[in-house]
Amino acid sequence: MQLSGVFKTTGMDKRLLAIADKVKNNERITEEEGVILFEKGELGFVGALANDIATRLHGGKVYFNRNFHIEPTNVCVFTCNFCSYSRQYKHRDEGWEMGLEQMLDIVRKYDGQPVTEVHIVGGVHPKMNLEFFCELLSKIRAHRPDLHLKGFTAVELDYMFRKAKLTTQEGMQRLKDAGLQSLPGGGAEIFHPDVRNVICADKVDGDGWLHIHQTAHELGMHSNATMLYGHIEKYEHRVDHMSRLRQLQDTTGGFNCFIPLKFRNKDNDMSNIAETSIIEDLRMYAIARIFMDNFRNLKAYWPMLGRQTAQLTLSFGVNDLDGTIDDTTKIYSMAGSEEQSPSLSTEELCDMIEAVGRIPVERDTLYNELRTYTTAV
Repeated sequence: MQLSGVFKTTGMDKRLLAIADKVKNNERITEEEGVILFEKGELGFVGALANDIATRLHGGKVYFNRNFHIEPTNVCVFTCNFCSYSRQYKHRDEGWEMGLEQMLDIVRKYDGQPVTEVHIVGGVHPKMNLEFFCELLSKIRAHRPDLHLKGFTAVELDYMFRKAKLTTQEGMQRLKDAGLQSLPGGGAEIFHPDVRNVICADKVDGDGWLHIHQTAHELGMHSNATMLYGHIEKYEHRVDHMSRLRQLQDTTGGFNCFIPLKFRNKDNDMSNIAETSIIEDLRMYAIARIFMDNFRNLKAYWPMLGRQTAQLTLSFGVNDLDGTIDDTTKIYSMAGSEEQSPSLSTEELCDMIEAVGRIPVERDTLYNELRTYTTAV
């Protein structure tokens, strides 16, 4: 591994040089060193470290999958200040609620197409309970048994289980028996109560989120992990969040990837907060790659960042751009994301990856490689 000689320039903070040496020697950095990277690490410095790590792990490969989303409802019993998507239950006439057949029609639309995953996530609707979703999963599995079923944030699951008066393990087992195979990473936001109690006080706390994912891992299921950054949190809150994820990954090894999610300020109760710059976005990805040493995959969700910024992240530690997102997902477009119609063909996604000198590799949900594209599709 060769680190740029610029790291040895006179006057560079010795703590940064010590971190660079740790990265070179595959040693874990501490929480204190994570904060130092945020406070002192310039973009070129953290980017070079992150790129070296990603190259060591993946060479020039960048992963994607062919997936589509189902969003059952945007009606939600919770009120999160950063959310532009949900409509409170008392105002449900302003939102949408899908029935089982409507959602199955979305699945049927992809009959005969080489999609590998359906991602089911939405608001927390009091009438869409555990039984409702178990029936949905069972019917999807019966219709399309080859499709990987990834669904439900820990926020949705916590509500389902409490309403059904089941333990987390009992509820997760019911969903697994119905066909659920893995969990997305949503609802994590920021674990630290100083932040969580301000931005989303009424939903499952950080300990609860981690417990649900640990339970899923113990049942043999995998999951993703996210962090919502760029609002009222401080650097130490970001590092605390990543550290708690890193600790759970040490225990279970059940996380597939880490996904930093950029806060968007359109049409929500935190619209007064300026969004982070592209430079800060790239620093966030790079530092995540350095700190999250037991997460093999770092994903940039291109519909949220926009295609050009997502391409840039590939030089700052990112090795996954999610998927073709063949759907009409509204969660991020309603918050002001760069992509108002988040859908790319496989050819377009491969072109986007190859344009920055990387190798597109189609994967399944669990990161088994399905096909490598050396030229545009």
